[in-house]
Amino acid sequence: MRTETKRIADARLARIEGQIRAVRKMVEEDRYCVDVVRQVQAARSALSSLETVIVEDHVETCVQASLESGSAEARREKVTELVSILTGKKK
Repeated sequence: MRTETKRIADARLARIEGQIRAVRKMVEEDRYCVDVVRQVQAARSALSSLETVIVEDHVETCVQASLESGSAEARREKVTELVSILTGKKK
């Protein structure tokens, strides 16, 4: 993972961590259910956004390197990995 991607990921993870703490506090305080759900949705959206950043970095680094390597096996492996994460299936 590139340094810039790590920096972005760390900042987003800090924000997500804060969102999760806020959800926990809302539950403890018996806050209105719809408000809690909205916060859960915001955290899920933030995780999804982080996932996109990481996958894009993976494509631009690891996948690109395997495509340039000349190894059919390396290319096949990276394509299989991408398909599995994009479809939500475990490898």
